[in-house]
Amino acid sequence: MAQRDLNKVILIGNIGRDPDLRQTDKGNALSTFSLATNSTWVDREGVRNEKTEWHNIVAWNRLAEICHQIIRKGDQIYIEGRLRTRSWNAESGETYHKTEIIAEQMIKLSRRAADVEVEASSGQAAANGQ
Repeated sequence: MAQRDLNKVILIGNIGRDPDLRQTDKGNALSTFSLATNSTWVDREGVRNEKTEWHNIVAWNRLAEICHQIIRKGDQIYIEGRLRTRSWNAESGETYHKTEIIAEQMIKLSRRAADVEVEASSGQAAANGQ
């Protein structure tokens, strides 16, 4: 039987900062943002604990543009992608490592009042034949 590898990440969390959008030298769109996921548990003494993990998200091309347009800090999203760890050497000689999630799919789960207003006005325009 052939061995298969799998590199898949699925997260649901809240955006930590607005996505930025920039272009690579080759003209590809690139968006980065942070995503927070929270875990809660009760320890043996009955004390409730909470831990937040921060994830670095990278989206490319059309998905990068969509992320930049529709999600904002505090929004809850579903993100699906793969892990990538990259390394680089600083001028000081130190080696740094960064693990990122390369986004392949994003679904916005939360709704802001502005989203509802846009939908309501779009619906009314359609109802008025505009």
